[in-house]
Amino acid sequence: MAAQRRKHKKKNNKSEYFFDYSLLFIILFLLGFGMLMIYSASSYTAYLEYGDSAQYLKKQLLASILGLIAMTVVANIPYHFWERFAVLAYVVSIAIIPVVLTPLGISSHGARRWFKIPGIPLQVQPAEVAKLCMILFLACLVCKLGKKAGTFKGIVLMFLAPLPQAIMIWRITSNLSSAIIVVGISVLMIFVADPHYKKYLVMGTGAVAGVIALVYAIINMETSEGGFRIRRIAIWLHPETDPEGTGFQTLQALYAIGSGGIWGKGLGQSMQKLNFLPEAQNDMIFSIICEELGLFGAVAVILMFILLLWRMMIIANNAPDLFGAMLVVGVIGHIAIQVILNIAVVTNSIPNTGISLPFISYGGSSVMFLLIEMGLVLSVAKRIQLKEV
Repeated sequence: MAAQRRKHKKKNNKSEYFFDYSLLFIILFLLGFGMLMIYSASSYTAYLEYGDSAQYLKKQLLASILGLIAMTVVANIPYHFWERFAVLAYVVSIAIIPVVLTPLGISSHGARRWFKIPGIPLQVQPAEVAKLCMILFLACLVCKLGKKAGTFKGIVLMFLAPLPQAIMIWRITSNLSSAIIVVGISVLMIFVADPHYKKYLVMGTGAVAGVIALVYAIINMETSEGGFRIRRIAIWLHPETDPEGTGFQTLQALYAIGSGGIWGKGLGQSMQKLNFLPEAQNDMIFSIICEELGLFGAVAVILMFILLLWRMMIIANNAPDLFGAMLVVGVIGHIAIQVILNIAVVTNSIPNTGISLPFISYGGSSVMFLLIEMGLVLSVAKRIQLKEV
């Protein structure tokens, strides 16, 4: 009997590994919903351009399948395996940005933000690679610095880390929004890594003052770029003053949101996607959600993102070590910043700039690298040990 009790006790004290099925369900739901909305938003335009109403859906489906395969592989590899490649990933992410200027680069809407790898039917956006590599590199850097992360030297070093990526993304690919997201991810990771928050309030105040000074400098710039920036701010404040130019997209998005009401017109019944709203399947897909599914659908999508972030916060709080926690925090920052900025742009709360809605907007590079990031989060989750009582 005593031997049986000892055996039973030993069996009940064994450790089990955790797998977050809730997180996996949310990811798959957002992916499926995204493809449904991409087809709804793009079918008319795709038929006019390619003679195939499912053209955009097919491309997104291929990218999603490849992304899910990559997510599965990454989720089953111990996340510490990637720590040894953090510096290499950081260097490579910077090195591939100028590739968009080579013959491999692809131009769209006046900007070169993608390049094509021969033999692969997908375009790669260096900015998406940079976001993933920055999360990996900064998580590794925080662990290497240890207690020095809270010192002046450590803080300066961590703040300098994203600048080469951000500046090259901004200047070479003319993608200011992605540069802001890279910096935003880094700021959040640095803030979480250091428990002494008071100094960040002072730094935040200085940053706000710097932004105000930058806006003032742009207003007084006589260059064409300065004129472009101030024009965008002016159109943001009064989009009706430019109904046939930059303000056209904003106005059409607002029309779509307003016409949806509480319950929407019904799936597939949007009017704005019929060549009225430019890039309906890309950056402005949230406005189509509002038009077809109404306020109810928009709130449901926002709640799904909140659930996604909540599950990742639980994983970060229970991560086996600091490196795993920082990886998850970086992914949280990426998704949270991008969702907030996309919805803010669509609702004209901030000036219009190209930011996709994670998992839902059309974009092969975006969904593939987001799924790889989800693989890292699931890998951390799988290493959380649960003890049976």
